[in-house]
Amino acid sequence: MITKILENIMKEELNKLNYNGYTKVIKSNRPDLCDYQFDGVFKLASIYKKSPIEIGEEIVSSLNERGDFSCYFKEVNFVKPGFINITISDSLINELLIKMNEKEKFNIEQKNDEVFFLDYGGPNIAKPLHVGHLRSAIVGESVKRIIEFKGYKTISDVHLGDYGLQIGQVIYAIKKDNINIDDITIDYLEKAYPTISALCKENKEVKSICEDITKELQDGNLEYHKYFLKIKEVSGNDIKRIYKYLDVNFDLWYGESDSYNYIEEAKNIIDSKKLFKISEGALVVDVKEDTDKKEIPPLIFRKSNGGYLYGTTDIATILQREKEYKPDHILYFTDLRQDMHFNQVFRTVKKASITDANLEFLGFGTVNGKDGKPYKTRSGEAPKLDNLFKEVKDLFISKKPENEGMSLKDQDKIVNAIIKFADLQNNREKDYIFDIDKFSEVVGKTGPYILYTYLRINKIIENKEITTLNNIVYNDYDRNLRIKLIELELAFNNAFECRMPSYIADYIYDLCVIVNSFYQNNHINSEQDLEKKNNWIYILNLTNKIIKEMLNILVIDIPSVM
Repeated sequence: MITKILENIMKEELNKLNYNGYTKVIKSNRPDLCDYQFDGVFKLASIYKKSPIEIGEEIVSSLNERGDFSCYFKEVNFVKPGFINITISDSLINELLIKMNEKEKFNIEQKNDEVFFLDYGGPNIAKPLHVGHLRSAIVGESVKRIIEFKGYKTISDVHLGDYGLQIGQVIYAIKKDNINIDDITIDYLEKAYPTISALCKENKEVKSICEDITKELQDGNLEYHKYFLKIKEVSGNDIKRIYKYLDVNFDLWYGESDSYNYIEEAKNIIDSKKLFKISEGALVVDVKEDTDKKEIPPLIFRKSNGGYLYGTTDIATILQREKEYKPDHILYFTDLRQDMHFNQVFRTVKKASITDANLEFLGFGTVNGKDGKPYKTRSGEAPKLDNLFKEVKDLFISKKPENEGMSLKDQDKIVNAIIKFADLQNNREKDYIFDIDKFSEVVGKTGPYILYTYLRINKIIENKEITTLNNIVYNDYDRNLRIKLIELELAFNNAFECRMPSYIADYIYDLCVIVNSFYQNNHINSEQDLEKKNNWIYILNLTNKIIKEMLNILVIDIPSVM
């Protein structure tokens, strides 16, 4: 990575001058002045009780005296009161580009010594997937691909919500409507659940019956278990269909129900640590800590009626994962409003020493409409994903008459790009406004703009021979593109460390803006200088390789035409 190279050089110079400490080099926010900047002069001045000007000039003088200065730098200078501006050499830029082009995964440093277990998706069976289910699936899948690209092993689990109250409600509906088990369809489930759910809010007696059914199912009622298996089969097949459309893939299709075999063992482990307390008949674990700035309530392991909550099954699931897979990291992708829940679960697990894995809660904000409120249909409901896909596709087709003539496969790829880039370009933790009109355009920071850029560049370089790269950079448009290419690893590592696909989305968009500017100002097809032309084809080929690979990490596939 370019910053690591510069930091190592800076460390050598500081050691030579008998300075120890801060060596961080950052990307310049003034690319018109320099490429990178070292701003540790002030820290060194504070440590060694010297003037920052004295130290800065001393470092720059030492750098300029290096015998290999021209290999790394075009210019290094000190700017008062305490900044060192660095412009790197063309030879260094091109050396890094050749390595990126020739080595696996663009020469991004690889790791392979840890296992990451990712829990994302998490839909409740018997309910249709709606827009609120998008972020967990898309963000989780993208982060998984980021981790895999870094070289680590991943295991992904959808972790279906399949043992909660909604199952009791649907079983109640099936018995009330006298439905034969073989006649249970996805259409029936999508009508039955909201009907009984609404009835439970109005009728406490019905709610109590549904709760009893749920409890009896969890306790092993054979009749209810048969209904449960059929509901899970029908609903699970529909969930798989939608995830397949989104190209979201799981290694495991476990559900909350699979954790029940581990509850008793988890209870015994927690009990052996003497962590349980009785509170109003419930079995709880006190998880508060002296450093807490807000109240953290106890985790309820077992309710006073003997029933279990999500906290119990999540603890049992962690035990299951520890015993079966021994992961080094377990990552959870859910709505930010689950933060307290996972805080309680993680603290309980750590107090009981159930796993040594690093537990991460990766919360995300909501998908909102233009009014800033959670995205809804006109009837006030969160739109089903099937309806959202159709709405986006219809809008895209309406943009240009020729869009209707595209293959269904290409149309679906563009729908995916519109939805996914709209989501992943945002900081995961923030809410965002889903504006279909805006995100369907081929201009601006949108999926179609990225796809269009790739296809445009691909047309230029297709069937062209890719030769070698010399050390010449021909103009500012050329240099800007090459500099952006070598910054890939920085963006990628930020995405990995923060579990934020938005770093990659930002990088791809910026790269597309720069390559379009390059293309508009350098007329490659009519260029008479063959060496220059070959160099530019080399650069464009590398650009498109990167765009394609990074789009794949964002779970976006490229259509054949646009």
